[in-house]
Amino acid sequence: MTDNSIKTMDPNILLSIINTKLRDQYSSLDILCEELMITKDEVIKKLNDIGYNYNQSENQFK
Repeated sequence: MTDNSIKTMDPNILLSIINTKLRDQYSSLDILCEELMITKDEVIKKLNDIGYNYNQSENQFK
């Protein structure tokens, strides 16, 4: 996954991928983005555009 693929990916698929990775592999969005070398702001913007916000206490986009 790259910043470029995030820009072109269907946001619903991105939501599924990110939430699955947060649930199964990463304890925070910051760690996920750092390890995958993707821009946190890009992920947040793309998912905000479809009405999802990151809930830090639950470690998922809702």
